Amino acid sequence: MVKDPVCGMEIEPEAAAATREHMGQTFYFCSPNCVAQFDADPHRYAQAALTAAEGVLPAGSATTGFNPALPFVSVNLPVLGLKQEHAAGVEAAVRGVPGVRSVHAATGTGIVAVEYDPQRATTVALTAALKSAGFRVGGAQTRIGIDNLRCASCVGFIEDDLRATPGVLSASVNVGTQEATVAYLPQQTTLAQLHSVIQDWGYQARPAASEEPVDKQEAEHDREYRSLYRKFLFAAVISLPVLLTAYPQYVPFVRDWSMATLRLAWLGAALLTLPVLFWSGGHFFTGAWAALKHRAANMNTLIALGTGAAWLYSTVAISFPRLFPEGTAEPFYDVAAVVIALVVLGQALELRAKGRTSEAIKKLMGLQAKTARVIRDGQELDIPVEEVLVGDVVQMRPGEKVPVDGVILEGSSAVDESMLTGESLPVSKQAGDEVIGATLNKTGAFKFRTTKVGKDTTLAQIVKMVQDAQNSKAPIARLADTISGYFVPVVMILAVLTFVAWFNFGPQPQLVYALVTSVTVLIIACPCALGLATPMSLMVGIGKGAEYGILIRSGEALQTAQAIKTVVLDKTGTITKGKPELTDVVVAGAWAADDLLRLVAAIERSSEHPLAEAIVEGAKARNLTLTEPTAFEAVPGYGVLATIEGHKLAIGNLKLMQREGIALGGLESQAAELADHGKTPMYVAVDDLAAGIVAVADTVKADSAEAIVALHRMGMEVVMITGDNRRTAEAIAKQVGVDRVLAEVLPEDKAHNVHLLQAEGKKVAMVGDGINDAPALAQADVGLAIGTGTDVAIEASDITLIKGSLRGVVTAIEVSRATMRNIKQNLIGAFIYNVLGLPVAMGLLCPFFGILLSPLLAGAAMAFSSVTVVGNANRLRGFKPRVSAR
Repeated sequence: MVKDPVCGMEIEPEAAAATREHMGQTFYFCSPNCVAQFDADPHRYAQAALTAAEGVLPAGSATTGFNPALPFVSVNLPVLGLKQEHAAGVEAAVRGVPGVRSVHAATGTGIVAVEYDPQRATTVALTAALKSAGFRVGGAQTRIGIDNLRCASCVGFIEDDLRATPGVLSASVNVGTQEATVAYLPQQTTLAQLHSVIQDWGYQARPAASEEPVDKQEAEHDREYRSLYRKFLFAAVISLPVLLTAYPQYVPFVRDWSMATLRLAWLGAALLTLPVLFWSGGHFFTGAWAALKHRAANMNTLIALGTGAAWLYSTVAISFPRLFPEGTAEPFYDVAAVVIALVVLGQALELRAKGRTSEAIKKLMGLQAKTARVIRDGQELDIPVEEVLVGDVVQMRPGEKVPVDGVILEGSSAVDESMLTGESLPVSKQAGDEVIGATLNKTGAFKFRTTKVGKDTTLAQIVKMVQDAQNSKAPIARLADTISGYFVPVVMILAVLTFVAWFNFGPQPQLVYALVTSVTVLIIACPCALGLATPMSLMVGIGKGAEYGILIRSGEALQTAQAIKTVVLDKTGTITKGKPELTDVVVAGAWAADDLLRLVAAIERSSEHPLAEAIVEGAKARNLTLTEPTAFEAVPGYGVLATIEGHKLAIGNLKLMQREGIALGGLESQAAELADHGKTPMYVAVDDLAAGIVAVADTVKADSAEAIVALHRMGMEVVMITGDNRRTAEAIAKQVGVDRVLAEVLPEDKAHNVHLLQAEGKKVAMVGDGINDAPALAQADVGLAIGTGTDVAIEASDITLIKGSLRGVVTAIEVSRATMRNIKQNLIGAFIYNVLGLPVAMGLLCPFFGILLSPLLAGAAMAFSSVTVVGNANRLRGFKPRVSAR
């Protein structure tokens, strides 16, 4: 075996990707990437090879190519959409990061090679620089479960260490879901390294529960809850005899004991509380030790210090009472046992309440069918849905759930898609139509060929999007995490000051008062409630949005949506249906409307123009029988001329009528009136006489006007943007009641117009559905894509509305406002708890009112604060749209 001089990997010489001769040695390389790095600086990597050969290559250098003796690290960042014209800008952006020595953008491969000082720069900083330049670094993403993560102040520490790991592009830790979401470069970072970072903080990394089936998630949740509850019960049972000996003067049969007997009882209490500390409360001490190794302090530090100090003081006091001033050699084993019991009980109740916050995900995942009836080799087989393959033919019967996504081959039915779109009316399906997994087949039987299975189905993608959003962070959450990180050291300083103040100035016995008050400060000031305030509300709010067909991509999008002041609506496909429809048939002379329409539709059936298709569909909707024309001539820019059923017809614009010499009489004024209403009129002449007008329009969606009224009610300005001419745009605007119209805007200028609105100092939301809307969606503060639109628009958006209705915009903003209101309630409550609790715990009220808080009450208050925050977050589960429901 030989070692690759760049990454340190052991390989067989014959399996090497390439070799290089340098300084009289032959070097073997595991990959072309390592060859390229060696060629860039062979002397440096020859030195690394010699170090590796001596067996002193440090841990982790195998994946980073980094040696402490060599100050710079090399990384290759795959940048999406990197072109030659972007190279200079990309290099300049990355070069601006402190610690970067060299940058090279290889546009042919899409790779940006960077050499940097790891003491001054991180991959996260490089990624942020590229993002600011308008580029995204491609990489893998993983979710890692973190066992027993309940410490709010640990979140920031773990995030910082994950981000400092070479090759990590971004990292976010969520105390609500107990998961870390990490984007990284697989060629630079391994999962083992990420797990190691988490384990260094005293936690066990495990598979993310959110990626497990629902039943496994629930089983894991129940297992964790039962474990905590058993620890609580054990601590509670031990606490009873300990409490009896802690206050002998209040217990009839104990107060008669001699001091010798009492000391033996206290010694028994010391032994009884040890398993409480190291089993029921063991995770507090292991967490505190892990933090200490990192020269940090967290929630576990506070509880471990408080209960540990109480037990240690008590044991020394009863073992060597003469070391203490008279009256101070008293035990406080009740503090150790009861506080551990109360805090663990609080964690168990908090965990149980957390389980209810993810019910939206469970509902979504529970929608999927368990089995599918697949036709293979001419036989129908009932198989688990996990075994369905792309290309399988599935037989559906009435009343069954569609197992996966596909396209109907034969048969027809009405399918209830309400569980995904919120649309209550079943949708008619026939051959060629798409069906979505988890929807319900109502009436008919059909066969369909599967197109998406497993994690590629629409339902699976929706679930993943919601889970990713729940694991993300809103800016307000980062603020809370930062405060939690500083909070613990501040509390420890206050505890020391409290001890000193009571020991020097307090009443007798001073040592007892000093110990009790300092322990109370440590226990009451846990930042759990502060850390839980935001993630718990985000989990519920994002899940609630999913229930109403609103997929919110991130916590940042949710927070920004509540501040929106201007909503920009694309016209076609957003306000309107995006498909022309027959709206009017105006007749002149002796013609009946259906007779004229029948002839016009029969002729237009030969045309491929979208407006012609709308006329044909309108005739079919009236059940008119269409015949074939005997002659047909398309006149570009004018219309068509045709002969049908012995009649000569001319169908087209005013220029065609003038060319054919046809007098229109009063039809011109009627055509102008139709045009004023946003419709496209087409004149019809039969046998050289004006016979009527057929009008077609892209009609307004049924609930667009209602949604715009609701947005006005919420205090928002509504702007319509369109490439249509101003006359048509103004007509549509008048129908739905928008405030401003931006007409005749080229597709490439939509984003610029959004930017101009932002320059007015407004938070702008853009709503669209087409490919040409994608730049504007990305430019807006919040981009909302109509789910019935294109994949490109959905990808560029922050929020996706599954149902193609503007009412979803209203509901999305309502969800955002309700969630942010709930978060603020939680944060204010958590701050008030700590602001009021700390002075009381320090004993500042004692000189004035004689109030001194017991450590036992402090433990109960700390547990109650966390449960209150989670309970308040769960109130969001009762959210129902108010404005949009009117």
